[in-house]
Amino acid sequence: MVLKTTTATLTSSPLPLLSSFLKPPFFSFPKLPLLKPFNSPRTLQSSSAPQMSWLNKLGFGARSSTDSAVDSSSSTSSIAQGPDEDVPAPGQQFAQFGAGCFWGVELAFQRVPGVTKTEVGYSHGYLHNPSYEDVCSGTTNHNEVVRVQYDPKECSFDTLLDVFWARHDPTTPNRQGNDVGTQYRSGIYFYTPEQEKAALESKDRQQKLLNRKIVTEILPAKKFYRAEEYHQQYLAKGGRFGFRQSSEKGCNDPIRCYG
Repeated sequence: MVLKTTTATLTSSPLPLLSSFLKPPFFSFPKLPLLKPFNSPRTLQSSSAPQMSWLNKLGFGARSSTDSAVDSSSSTSSIAQGPDEDVPAPGQQFAQFGAGCFWGVELAFQRVPGVTKTEVGYSHGYLHNPSYEDVCSGTTNHNEVVRVQYDPKECSFDTLLDVFWARHDPTTPNRQGNDVGTQYRSGIYFYTPEQEKAALESKDRQQKLLNRKIVTEILPAKKFYRAEEYHQQYLAKGGRFGFRQSSEKGCNDPIRCYG
């Protein structure tokens, strides 16, 4: 940036010359280009804090903690904290789980016989209709969850609980491996009193097996916000590199959760 100057004869007082430079605007910011989506959506989570910091300063991306506090005290909070009013298909039931990055968790449930549908999304936060960037900011309290639809005649809730415990470490608060944040917390979110009872009993059994404190929260299912389409069945569709992983029923191939 080059400031244009004019030749001036100094007088006994420099104020006229200085005033010509001090008149606003001193300079102007260039127009910023529109931000494009990241090629690897999970990359954002591994370093969400610093990226969100400078994006927020420029007016892009997730809301600030102040904005979230405003949302939390508004009507949007009560909407987000309301029950999941979606209805499963006839003869089916819903279950909802949080066990770290929802990509790998969803694939694990896709492979279970009797599971008829899976969706990844956000729940148990204070912001209505959150985006992925909102959740990654760590200010909305949402959890990355998988909502499972299953046929209770072919798949018991206990079977789903077994998959849930096997898929993650329930003793690490707000963390699964390198993924750190409240959106990675361990949680079972029940739809019926029977699911709640089964979840509590299963947690007790698991506690004895691990001999470590389990931090899994067991709470009523709240409003489910379906995640962006590119997150749905992410690993089965091939992920970032196009390496598709099988979602066939009964498949026990290792699940590789990559960005």
